[in-house]
Amino acid sequence: MLGWFKKKLGLKDAEPLDHDDVQVESAADVGADDSVAVVPPVPSSASTTPSPVSIAEPEKVEDEESKSILHEDVGVLFSRLTKKLAKTRSSLVDRMDDLFLGKKEIDPELLDDLEEILITADLGVETTMELMDEARTKVDRNELADPQVLKAVLKEKISEFIISSDKPAELVMPADGPFVIMVVGVNGVGKTTTIGKIANKFKCSGQSVLLIAADTFRAAAVEQLKIWGERVGAPVVSQQSGADPSAVVFDGLEHASKGNFDVIIIDTAGRLHTKVNLMEELKKIRRVMDRKISGAPHEVMLVVDATTGQNGISQAREFAKAVDITGMTLTKLDGTAKGGIVVNICREFDIPIRFIGIGEQMDDLRDFEPSEFAEALFAEKQ
Repeated sequence: MLGWFKKKLGLKDAEPLDHDDVQVESAADVGADDSVAVVPPVPSSASTTPSPVSIAEPEKVEDEESKSILHEDVGVLFSRLTKKLAKTRSSLVDRMDDLFLGKKEIDPELLDDLEEILITADLGVETTMELMDEARTKVDRNELADPQVLKAVLKEKISEFIISSDKPAELVMPADGPFVIMVVGVNGVGKTTTIGKIANKFKCSGQSVLLIAADTFRAAAVEQLKIWGERVGAPVVSQQSGADPSAVVFDGLEHASKGNFDVIIIDTAGRLHTKVNLMEELKKIRRVMDRKISGAPHEVMLVVDATTGQNGISQAREFAKAVDITGMTLTKLDGTAKGGIVVNICREFDIPIRFIGIGEQMDDLRDFEPSEFAEALFAEKQ
């Protein structure tokens, strides 16, 4: 799976680190308890005081759904993607088709209606204005008069925005040790579920994965991550509700140093991008990671709910300022007509989209392939 991630993200090997120069922060410096004992979780029915740190070791589960992901026919996967994008296609492509149907000339009214379609499909104001300015300029210069040609030009330009994002990321793999992924985002975007599905991708490719539950604000988040850990076969490091997230991360990385994990994925609490103190907490968590494993995290993944439309753009800007986002995952694309946000993100940000969520099933978290997405978005009606 690391080979897959390196290819997908454009990762390259780094020069070996001089570990003599790395200063490791102690658990006391981040609020952890120096005397904690790492013990397996006890059944909820047991009458005992929980330890500050627990490591939930999963039972081996044969998940046929997970195993089938790697062997599903490419044509079937593309067909599923096309169907899942139906609402976005309806709000953008089908409305464009209906607007141009039977039109013989390009007039101001047609251009105004087209602009409305692009904005309401959540392509964003700046993306829409760029498209419309180019169209109006060509019309004014008599370079464009046929509505059907205009439709083809718009589809080509929108596809170019999407495909232009298919660039290798300038990330560096650690010379040794695990690949660390920190997952961030606002409340309710599907971070924990996304982590479980990403972990499954690694596990299906034979990599060992450790999950760290640093969302200590919401107790249900820890339980949810443990359920995913059981499902995909990955241990989960957690502490009691309300613990210092930085301490949880420190102890989780300490536990990882005693094992031989290929990948570590860290869940963080949802937070509004407008809350300065919470964004500062993310910076602290990141500093702790770097002191424990130099260079970590190697990937900072922002999860965005596509149904929020252009608010997702604001989230991306603010999180990128705070913790230097290196990749994005867009969830819930199957349940929204606002999938135009993909076009806007691809055009505006130099942050690659890693994955898109198009459903609840394990294999509905898809690698984002720009050309495939553009083709599915503009696919002919079945």
